[in-house]
Amino acid sequence: MAAFVPVTVGAVVAAGIAGAAWRAGSLSRSGAAAAALLGTLAAAAGPAWAAVLIAYFVSSSALSRLGAARKASRTAGTVAKGGARDAAQVLANGAAFGVAAGAWLLTRDAVWAAVGAGALAASAADTWATEVGTWVGGTPRHVLTWRPLDAGMSGGVTVAGSLAMIAGAVVIGACAEGLGLPARVEPVAAGGLAGALADSVLGATLQERRRCEACGALTEQVRHACGGDTRAVGGAGGVGNDVVNALATAVGAVTAGWVAARAG
Repeated sequence: MAAFVPVTVGAVVAAGIAGAAWRAGSLSRSGAAAAALLGTLAAAAGPAWAAVLIAYFVSSSALSRLGAARKASRTAGTVAKGGARDAAQVLANGAAFGVAAGAWLLTRDAVWAAVGAGALAASAADTWATEVGTWVGGTPRHVLTWRPLDAGMSGGVTVAGSLAMIAGAVVIGACAEGLGLPARVEPVAAGGLAGALADSVLGATLQERRRCEACGALTEQVRHACGGDTRAVGGAGGVGNDVVNALATAVGAVTAGWVAARAG
């Protein structure tokens, strides 16, 4: 019964935050439901888990809203999803954290704290890189070939985005350690950087790329912003940004857990 009270309170707080994000337009209805579920699981794992999740969510949401109109205009013809995040997007970024929280509940093994925080650090690093890089501007370069890319195309990197990526990984690592998780900043930040790099590489190679048959633009949209249909010209069919994000957060989680286990 004693454990039931904080979990219940945490669930109410998680639902309240998710509801506020839905009203603010950061989450869709399904996204808010998924976020509330993750928040409840974090509350069950403990206050530190919930606090780190909140720090991640608030910082990432704030950056997503920074210069939103400017960013939307730059990527309108490229990105497949925009606006409020749906359940698939929330779980692609948060499922690995949820699994780690559940494993922590069962084992109380500190490695799982690094795994969970590493997953969030990977997601934060990727989000910070995308949002800041798109907002600041500059020509994105293909992470492997260094060819110029249109803004919003997966696999592109910029100087501003790369600096933001490092900041996102380190900030979540510092939050994890500072807010009471049994995880040090170094393995969490390492996981964040590894996951964000994996996101760029997977986005450049595995994620499906399409070309508009009407205007010829390279895009990730099935129906291009100009109104034309598109056809696949690269990557794996059906592999979108959500799949890439899920794989990248898994890389961040595993890397952070491995580094933490090696460090003892």
